[in-house]
Order: sequence, then C-alpha cells, then structure tokens
Amino acid sequence: MEKLVNIHDAAEGLKAGKTLLYPTDTVWGLGCDATNEEAIKQLEQIKNRPEDKSFILLVDSVAMLERYVTDFPDVIYDLIDFAVQPLTIIYDRPINLPEAILAEDGTIAIRVTEDMNCKKLIQRLRKPLVSTSANLSGKATPGNYAEISGTIKSSVDLILNERLNENMRTPSSIVKVGSDHRVKVIR
Repeated sequence: MEKLVNIHDAAEGLKAGKTLLYPTDTVWGLGCDATNEEAIKQLEQIKNRPEDKSFILLVDSVAMLERYVTDFPDVIYDLIDFAVQPLTIIYDRPINLPEAILAEDGTIAIRVTEDMNCKKLIQRLRKPLVSTSANLSGKATPGNYAEISGTIKSSVDLILNERLNENMRTPSSIVKVGSDHRVKVIR
C-alpha cells in the first residue's frame, strides 16, 4: 500500500490498527485509534518515547468528548466555546480508554479539533484519534512536512496527503480541569 493516502484510506487504515502521519489543527502529528493498544505501542516505538509519557487525543465534538470523561463541569463548555486557538484540556478520571493512553496520574489530555481533515478522520473512525507531535522523543517539533525526520516517515504506516506544503508551528494551549473543577493553565 502506498504510504501517501487520502482521508478515506487513512480512516480505513486507522480502523485496521495502522499508524498515521497527518497535519492537525496545530502541528504535524502521529496518530492512531486511541482505543487500540497495539497501535499505541507502535507509536511509542516510532517516537522512541518512554511508555510513561502521555498522549493527546483529538475528538470531533463535545458529544464525543463526553463519552470519555466522567466529570464534566459546565466550565468545560465555556472553555471550549470561547477558546480563540486550539485548546487541549487535561481531565481526571477518563473512561472507555485503555490504560496505555493515560498519563501516570490517570489523567488524559483531549482536544476538540476544529480541523476539517481531523474531524473527517475521527468521524469515519468513530473513535478518538491519538495526536502526538511528529518528532523523535526529545527532538524539536517539525514545523512542516519537509522537516519531519525520514525515520518517522519510514516508520509510520500511512501519511495523509493533505497540507504537505503548509507551515504549522502553533502548539495548543493546555489547561487542566481538576475533579474540584478548578482550572489550571499549563501552557
């Protein structure tokens, strides 16, 4: 199978447990089905990443987000609605996700993506998509497709053939909403 694929073939690959190199609403990312532990392990190997380092998940809507978060205070809706740039929120006590995807403290970072390609992938997959920057662990995050390491490109199963010439260097804001409903700005 050709590594450069369209949205349909990328989604079918994700359903089959493949890893994907793709542009997100922030930077180029590596992803897989967030419920597939084997694919998650493959991403860790591709990045040469420690198992105890957590991932960010992308969902296509607040409705999907609510299927993976137990404690959902009203402030979450406001944070998402009023965010002017991509916003990743760290949640306590997620549900319906494998332990391999969670941080050491049992939390999970999730972003409701506004990127149309990511939304299409997630909608076709019908599950959250892992999103981790497309770099080897400890190396700088690439700003465009050309800057992505050849090791990453050759190790991943599929590469989405969208936005290959676009520069992307804006990480999301990150906040943590604790079980006490307090909001803490991380980045």
